This record gives sequence, structure tokens and C-alpha cells, in this order.
Amino acid sequence: MNIKDSTPKADGFYMPAEFAPHAGTFLIWPTRPGSWTNNGADVQPVFVELIREISAVEELYLLVDETHREQAEAMLSDLPQKHIHYLSIPTDDAWARDMGPTYVVDGQGQRRGINWRFNAWGGDFDGLYPDYAQDDAAAEKMCAALHDDIYDAGDFVLEGGSIHVDGEGTVVVTEACLLSKGRNPDMTKEQIEAKLLQYLGAEKVIWLPRGIYNDETNEHVDNVFAFVKPGEVLLAWTEDKSDPQYALSQADLAVLEAAVDAKGRKFIIHKLPIPQKPVCITEEEANSFTFEEGEDRREPGERLAASYVNFYLCNGKVILPQFGDEMDTEAQRILGECFPERQVVPLPARAVIVGGGNFHCLTQQIPLTTQTNEVK
Repeated sequence: MNIKDSTPKADGFYMPAEFAPHAGTFLIWPTRPGSWTNNGADVQPVFVELIREISAVEELYLLVDETHREQAEAMLSDLPQKHIHYLSIPTDDAWARDMGPTYVVDGQGQRRGINWRFNAWGGDFDGLYPDYAQDDAAAEKMCAALHDDIYDAGDFVLEGGSIHVDGEGTVVVTEACLLSKGRNPDMTKEQIEAKLLQYLGAEKVIWLPRGIYNDETNEHVDNVFAFVKPGEVLLAWTEDKSDPQYALSQADLAVLEAAVDAKGRKFIIHKLPIPQKPVCITEEEANSFTFEEGEDRREPGERLAASYVNFYLCNGKVILPQFGDEMDTEAQRILGECFPERQVVPLPARAVIVGGGNFHCLTQQIPLTTQTNEVK
């Protein structure tokens, strides 16, 4: 693995869209007592199903520390093992999207990773836990495990869930997240945009005002917006004017309706409903966490940022979170129409959302190239 001192755009690299073919997916085995109820016991069976679905169609790279390696292998023992690879890379939590590498390709069969700085969604200002050194170090180790070269973005703080791209020059982000004071407070909006364009190999950034209400990531874009394909998008939506999400989604819709992408196309916009009933932490769930000093705590009645937009696209599939809500079926119908060439796979996500995110947040795609790298 080599660390490049140039930028992806200067070298002819760009971030491909998630809907492009994958070589594989990174996941991290969930164990953090302050994120997962009952030390991860409730969410781990969901991970088994997630790994089952993904590893059936692409390589699955599972980060798991040595303390929990035996547990993970035992729970996954009934699955075909050919496409499951265990990486002994320690992390502080399981959000591979946010602290893992963002991949770029050159269209000539090469791929490289990008190592952003990770500070637990806000660092000293409003981060969710104080010790995130292992998370911040993971991206470089993940690229090294696959023998992929990497770009170091320096001190620039960015999470993978805060960006979406169409693979044709367009980047979509939220102002609420990227302009938050806990990330890059010494940079202007214009400077942040220039950094994104250079490192993602893009031509245009579209700034949505907001994300999902009460999203503790300062409103990541991947909870409110996603690309179906270039020029066609999904937006989290509610018609309930009494819901705080109503005003946020209206503001985002106004921006999207007025915008054009990097190729000059107007967007086709599909509205994807949020759950009809807000998903909130129960007292039993709140009591089953074990928080460290300085860690953000969950309280009974706290509204979670539940969104069907936080789905994951793997080869031939849409992995869709389900909340036991009457909108579960409607979300499945809409995504089936948007992705007719893919199988929509609904998986129960209650145990995931109590950790603060969902399937998209847990996963990080590795684009397909002509490289034949073998995991170390």
C-alpha cells in the first residue's frame, strides 16, 4: 500500500456511484455496549442476515477484534464461508460507512481509497464518544488489507454517510452536517466544496439544507437522500405537517426542484415516506446500554432518525430496513419500482436503529475493478 501525496482528481480518479458494480463490502462486527443493546446481542442476529445477503453476491470483509472473533465465526458458521473474510482490525464502533475508506476509481481498472479524518461526528464540540482513535486509524488499515493505495485527506473531517454521488460528477451533501462546528470550523463553505470536488473527482456539489430530524450525525445526507441513477433520486418524505420532518423535507425538495446535476439534468424525484409512527427508544432499551464516561446517552422516549432511505445497494439487491411500521410495505413497493433490476430484501432494523443508524451506515462498498487484490 502506498500513500499518495496528490489528489484523486489530479490523478484522474473519481468516486463511483453506489449502484455501480461492487467487488465487495466492508462491515464491522457490533459490540460497543454504549451503542448496542445488551452488548450487541440484539443486533448481531441482524448482522448475520445482512452478511448472508451480501456475501451471496459479493465479497464480504468483516472487521472484528480478536476478543470477538470466535463469537462472530460461531454465529456465521452456518453461512457459506467462501466469500466471507475476517479482518483483525480493531475499531471503537461498527459504522464502517463513516470511518472506513471512501473508494475512487480511474476508469482504467484501478481503485484507491481515501482516508478522511474521523472524530465521532463532532469531536470535542458535539461528538458522540470521546475516544475514537481506533476508528480514525481503521481506513488506512482496511485499504492495506486489500493492498489498495490510499489518499490522505489530511485534517479534513468527513464521514462516508455525509456524501452521495452519481458517478457522473455530482455530489450531494447537507449544510447541517458539513457546515457543523464540530468538523471543519476553520473552512468556509467554498473551501469545503473545493475539497470535495478534488477528492471525489467531481464537478458539482448540491447542498441540501437539512437531513432527518434528530439525526445525531448532524443530519447525514444518506438518511434523507439517495441516487437511483444519474438524474433520478429518492427523498425522505412525510405529508404530516405536524411532524418536524415535514419542514426539513420541504426545504430539501425546493433545492432539488431548482437544481440541475453536473450534466445539466433536472432531477426526477421520488418521495420515500418515513415511518408513520416515530421510532423512539423504550425504557427497556435505554436500560440495556452501558455507557462510558463522556459518551452520548440514549434516553427513554428519544426519537430516532428512522428512514427507509438508509438502504444499501449491493450487487443485484436493495437491503431495506423495516421498522414494523405500516409504511414498511409502501417503502418496499417504491424501491421495487425504482430498482426493477434488483431484488428488494427487507430486513428487521429495530435493533440497528437504536444504535443510531441503519444498513447504509453499517456498510462501505468496494468498487469493482480489474484489480485482483487478495486480502492479507
